[in-house]
Amino acid sequence: MTNSFRTLKLALAQANPVMGDISGNLDKARQARAEAARLGADLLVLPELYIVGYTPEDLVLKPAIQRDCRRAVERLASETADGGPAVLVGTPWMDETGALRNAVALIEGGAVAALRFKADLPNYSVFDEKRVFVPGPLPTPVTFRGIRLGLPVCEDIWKPDVVEHLSESGAELLIVINGSPYRWTVTRERLDIATARVVESGLPMVYVNTVGGQDELVFDGASFGLNPDRELACRLPAFREALALVTLAEGEEGWRIVAGDVAPYPDVQAANWLACVTGLRDYVEKNRFPGVVLGLSGGIDSAVVAAMAVDAFGADKVRCLMLPYRYTSADSLEDAAQCAAALGVPYDVVAIADPVEGFLKALGPLFAGTQADTTEENLQSRARGTILMAVSNKFGSMVLTTGNKSEMSVGYCTLYGDMNGGFNPIKDLYKMQVYGLAEWRNAHRPDGLKGPAGEVIPRRIITKAPTAELRENQTDQDSLPPYPVLDGILNGLVEEEKTVAELIAAGFDEATVRRVEHLLYIAEYKRRQAAPGVKITTKNFGRDRRYPITNRFRDRG
Repeated sequence: MTNSFRTLKLALAQANPVMGDISGNLDKARQARAEAARLGADLLVLPELYIVGYTPEDLVLKPAIQRDCRRAVERLASETADGGPAVLVGTPWMDETGALRNAVALIEGGAVAALRFKADLPNYSVFDEKRVFVPGPLPTPVTFRGIRLGLPVCEDIWKPDVVEHLSESGAELLIVINGSPYRWTVTRERLDIATARVVESGLPMVYVNTVGGQDELVFDGASFGLNPDRELACRLPAFREALALVTLAEGEEGWRIVAGDVAPYPDVQAANWLACVTGLRDYVEKNRFPGVVLGLSGGIDSAVVAAMAVDAFGADKVRCLMLPYRYTSADSLEDAAQCAAALGVPYDVVAIADPVEGFLKALGPLFAGTQADTTEENLQSRARGTILMAVSNKFGSMVLTTGNKSEMSVGYCTLYGDMNGGFNPIKDLYKMQVYGLAEWRNAHRPDGLKGPAGEVIPRRIITKAPTAELRENQTDQDSLPPYPVLDGILNGLVEEEKTVAELIAAGFDEATVRRVEHLLYIAEYKRRQAAPGVKITTKNFGRDRRYPITNRFRDRG
């Protein structure tokens, strides 16, 4: 007697939805379904909460958006009466008990055929799903064309319970929809978790992730298929939309994913650069700004941000301004001009002497008898910020701010000055990481970026001592420890939550550690007013690390 084995063809839609654009997201789903039909797919798979976008936060609590999401799903469901591919799609869903769920809907034959609800709602790091959703019960398999599908949603696979329940309930394979944001360690973590689940269950797993930027979060896609013997059977490209046909075949030992293309995942430098560019591009374009403007100082941070902006939008949508004052060196003027020329961007020089001197004159009677200090230095930064915002107002471009995580950590930045801006692509990169990315970008240009190849950041910008140039012969190290030391301490305090004693035992100077810890705490009020920026590390300032502004705690141990 001959066994009759089955196959299942999935179209994995690694899509980039726009938050709240339900009709636009629905149209993209239709386009993906048409492509899935062309490829001969049985089932199109779209990511977690695709219909509204991820993560919707409190937006999803609005009854109007719940209504519109349901209507969109039902409209898409009605279109499946044409006999084409069925669809798995993530959506908010108010169930019959009045509980709002993070749902995956199977739609086929003109109707919503089945719903399953996310059981394990994450409530840590950048996630706050318990605030807005009610967890579902442990899900049972969904039968699709005689095949029992296990449909966990994202966090449901990070612990064994949901997959174990699905396996015990008769699931034959796992399809996981995800909204899993990028951080520099996440790819290995995802594969480790998925491997654990397929080994425990003996079931193959298809993992479909969203892609693109949503405020501070960037989703890297990199959707994949994993067989029970740990074989990575397929993987879609990272940081780009893609749709791929994946075939699963049943054999004597169960279901397996037929091996297909395995796109290489970028190394950490490439991934960090692509994450920053993706987050910047989507923040600006999804908010409908025509381009960006930034101050190009001749320093490393603004040069890297300018290069990211050109990679994201092309040179014609990036405008750079050099805003010199009496302390701006000839080297900085030359370096900024060379960087602008290498990137091919429009470049203007707007001297700030008149506005700064005007401020000093106006404040002269109030400041009589006092010594010049950071007050006068900050007037320079604030004059620059005002000019950049005026250019933004006049021409509509978004101002990019360019402070790195090291500076933001210790408050080495000026409110209403260099902190002015709508977005900061390097906000979550420490200073030494910025240097590393500058070196990397000069040697690499990934496919799909709009900037030129070759050296886009002049060598001297990378090698010279960093300085804010707010007084004669100033360098950052007049006020801060050397950046390799500072970054090491900050990594311990912020990313690893180490104690002061642990950092001292690791070899850092005690006085320096205590000073950095103090600066970290007292700069919280500045960070609350900082522009959003791309999340790269394990603990970005904002969604990950939420500290009180008023805070007298210091680690005295």
